[in-house]
Amino acid sequence: MSAGLSRRGLLIGAAAGAAGAALAGAHPAAADVTATAAARPAAPGVPPGTPPVLVTEQASKRLLLLDPRRRVWDPAADPAVVRWQFSPLGDARYQDMRPDVSWVYPCEAKVRLHRKRTLVLTTASFGFVAAVEYPSGRRYWGTALGPGDDLFNPHSAELLPDGNVAVACSTGALVRVYAASLGPDAGRYAEDHLKGAHGLHWDRARRVLWALGDDELVAYAVGGTAARPALTRTSAVALPVAVPGRTAGGHDLFPVAGRPGRLWVTTSAAVLQYDKRTGDFVRDYAGHELVDRASVKAVGNDPRTGQVLSTVPEKGLEQTWWTTQVTVHRPTAAYTLVKGGIYKARWWLPR
Repeated sequence: MSAGLSRRGLLIGAAAGAAGAALAGAHPAAADVTATAAARPAAPGVPPGTPPVLVTEQASKRLLLLDPRRRVWDPAADPAVVRWQFSPLGDARYQDMRPDVSWVYPCEAKVRLHRKRTLVLTTASFGFVAAVEYPSGRRYWGTALGPGDDLFNPHSAELLPDGNVAVACSTGALVRVYAASLGPDAGRYAEDHLKGAHGLHWDRARRVLWALGDDELVAYAVGGTAARPALTRTSAVALPVAVPGRTAGGHDLFPVAGRPGRLWVTTSAAVLQYDKRTGDFVRDYAGHELVDRASVKAVGNDPRTGQVLSTVPEKGLEQTWWTTQVTVHRPTAAYTLVKGGIYKARWWLPR
């Protein structure tokens, strides 16, 4: 989402809010929906074993986990395409986070495993940040940063091994580590400045927190204790720029599944992979001639099928950063969400 978005330029749709309020937590018939979906044949061209797709659906203010066997997702006409959904609107477990004003433009969703629990990390541009238990929708941890405006604009979050949660705020230009392990509303944090902070990834092997900003990819050491975390910048590498003198516009940061030595990195102009060993940004990955393009908001690969998923803004929608499509390469195809306003999409690959 544009860092220039302001509250004054926003009209919060009452209809979208009302729709989201009725759809918090797990799908009301999650087991039946999954069974029905499993019984259906896949659409032509969908590789066997394709994982579900998790999207941030801003038009209806929801996270949606969608059936990968359907190329067209139309929840109104075919509710079975929705495997799971989440919205904090009207949910008492999130009431103190003021989701009516903070859950505006959900912009991150990623699935993580922690002590036999599956958690979905999510953020929204107007302040909402949470780790949500799947499938119950229970709150593992959450907070709202300046709820009701984009002065912080939390753009990504990541789970750390001790149960704490890191948050990247683009407009706020900071990275924080919250002591989320202390409880659902823990507010203690450590922080560091990072211009245009957009992406986060915990590196298990190197035990560092990678953070992506406007102009650099930074590695942080997370020290201290779980109750009193500390955050120390240990290294940084400049992002490639398309036009000298301009910002690279770092946007999405995600692990390359099946290649632990690499990270996906998107900028305003390109989709790159970062080689941790050499410190180089490269374009030598399979399918790069199609995947590598401008304005990609999210990217990720499925190691089993080889498919690469991405989202790119689509013209003619209510917001300039929305799309109704999730593009897939290797083989090339697309998923379409009817009346959607997708920002990011991820393969459902708990890790």
